Amino acid sequence: MIQTLEEMIRRFCAYGLEFKDSGGLTHDCCTLIPALELEYKTSVHYSTGQTPAIFNMMLDKVKHNAKQRINDAFDCEKQKWVEIHKVQDFKVGDLVLASSFNLNNIKGPKKLEDSYVGPFVIVALHGTNAVQV
Repeated sequence: MIQTLEEMIRRFCAYGLEFKDSGGLTHDCCTLIPALELEYKTSVHYSTGQTPAIFNMMLDKVKHNAKQRINDAFDCEKQKWVEIHKVQDFKVGDLVLASSFNLNNIKGPKKLEDSYVGPFVIVALHGTNAVQV
């Protein structure tokens, strides 16, 4: 916002301190600053899609819209997770792979290790996601 205002004032004052309008009246930059301010406050901004004046007057509505959009995005992501996520149903006797992330007894470079080791046979179930191999 500050850069935009600096650029506007720089271009506004670039043609000298005094200039004549189409009616022949002489103006300096300081007398026309309110017109520049009005133009800035009524111009539509790319990031908000609204003018700053309307944006300030309707801040509560904008906050409500922002909250609604955040909630809609959350619901959409939740729906995607529900569609993609599947519950693992392990049974005794199934074959599973174990992650080798915390295995420190393997020599050599870690990046050359396999990500998973196994397969192992499930001996017992401990809850819904823990098994004994």
